[in-house]
Amino acid sequence: QVQLVESGGGLVQAGGSLRLSCIASGSIFSINAMGWYRQAPGKQRELVAAITSRGSTNYADSVKGRFTISRDNAKNTVYLQMNNLKPEDTAVYYCNAEILDFIVGVNSDYWGQGTQVTVSS
Repeated sequence: QVQLVESGGGLVQAGGSLRLSCIASGSIFSINAMGWYRQAPGKQRELVAAITSRGSTNYADSVKGRFTISRDNAKNTVYLQMNNLKPEDTAVYYCNAEILDFIVGVNSDYWGQGTQVTVSS
């Protein structure tokens, strides 16, 4: 079985910073793309940033220049450094990864449980 566990959320004032971490564990053969999504109350879940196994990145327009995604393949971990946070960044942030499980033998999407980020004005 595969699990994703996020950490690093919290309450911060506008203009502040937070760093989210997500560790994948379990029967992992390989990890392809990893990413962060967020869902604000009453809104659909949206992609924030993604990174391929080779390090290519993609960002939502709303976070470009403020957020940075990175990963440590040796630790099966993905990070999201969030700077200059705004109240509109308030949401539950979810980690996502496409993982080849060596027990199941297929690539599947896995999700973390989510971590709350609240930005006060």
